[in-house]
Amino acid sequence: MSDPANEAAASGASPAHRVPLGVRAREVLLALLPALVTVILLLLALQPAYQSLLARGDGWSIYSYHGLAKDVLHYRAARLDPAVSREEREQIRDQVRSSLLSPGQFEHLRAVEALGEARLSRIRVLVEAGTPQALAEAGRLATQLSAQAEELSNRLGRDYEAEFRRLRQVLLWTALATGLLSMALILRALRLWRAERERRARREARQREALSLASHELRRPLQNLLLASDLLRRAATPPQQQRLLALIEESARQLASRADLTRLDDLYLDVTLRVAPTDLRILVQRLAGGRVTARVPEHPVVWSVDPDRVAQLLENLVENALKYTCGPVEVALALVGGQPEFAVRDHGPGIPPEQRSRMFLPYERGPLGVTPGLGLGLSLVRRYARVHGGDVTLEDAPGGGTLARVWLGEPPLIDERR
Repeated sequence: MSDPANEAAASGASPAHRVPLGVRAREVLLALLPALVTVILLLLALQPAYQSLLARGDGWSIYSYHGLAKDVLHYRAARLDPAVSREEREQIRDQVRSSLLSPGQFEHLRAVEALGEARLSRIRVLVEAGTPQALAEAGRLATQLSAQAEELSNRLGRDYEAEFRRLRQVLLWTALATGLLSMALILRALRLWRAERERRARREARQREALSLASHELRRPLQNLLLASDLLRRAATPPQQQRLLALIEESARQLASRADLTRLDDLYLDVTLRVAPTDLRILVQRLAGGRVTARVPEHPVVWSVDPDRVAQLLENLVENALKYTCGPVEVALALVGGQPEFAVRDHGPGIPPEQRSRMFLPYERGPLGVTPGLGLGLSLVRRYARVHGGDVTLEDAPGGGTLARVWLGEPPLIDERR
């Protein structure tokens, strides 16, 4: 059976980053939207104008009307001029009759005749009569018909001009609509690109933060492991060897707990607890030694916590206290209001009240600013305390120094996966 992950890798796209077919179809339609809108607008807006122009014809000439008026007047003049021979008059008359008997050459004849009293049929009757009075009336009507044709031509010209002006407006509005739509789609694409860039930046920042916190938390068990390994070589008695081996085992367990690269988010960012009933006195007593003294109640203080995370919390507080004082550091556990509270006190210079809130921000360091470190310890302390339903505060210790208090809230649900 084929593996979908291998198939995705072979195709060059992981399942998590493969674009769904529906999303791709939507983006293609959005890309085609300006063209579709342009075509639809042009069809809807230009079709009436196109039909109107077709109904009015593709242009026509009024020369046939002018020519008719000219021929009728020429025939009348020939009848009145004794110098014109009979053959010439008959030739001119036949030409006029030919024009009158071919009404198809007079385009838009009904529309022209509707604009006045002149009628082509009436002119034909008058020319056939051939009397001077009839020819005079025929000349007048032919001239009138020519004027009516010119008036219709002017009207059609104005209509054509209006239609073309309307077409120009339609094209301008279509171009404007298409431009605005294209601009909106470009802005949308830019917004999506910026959102994706910001999302990647946030993801990379979270990864860097998780790696920094992991590096910070791995330093202590690594130091303990190296120190215990060095001391083990010089241990003289079996009890010393057993104690150092236990320290090595504990350091290795802490490394395994804090260095799971598949759970960096669960360990340091979106903290996921693996809680179990734990005697908190054991976590405090492990810290005793050297300049650190531990004070715990006589009876067990069992609370549902993630022991690894609480141990990291206490180690960070003790490490910070040791950095800023050459004197002793005191760690105490007590029940306050039925809930556990840790207190870590140093005898250093203290922290000004206006700077205490900043100490819990990542990469903020103490007031001296000369001790090594990244300034991540207290930010992780607050994160672990709050995910346990509690919090941490810094305050002045009686007689000088800084007192860090950490209390835990109501026990969270026990994670049976542990």
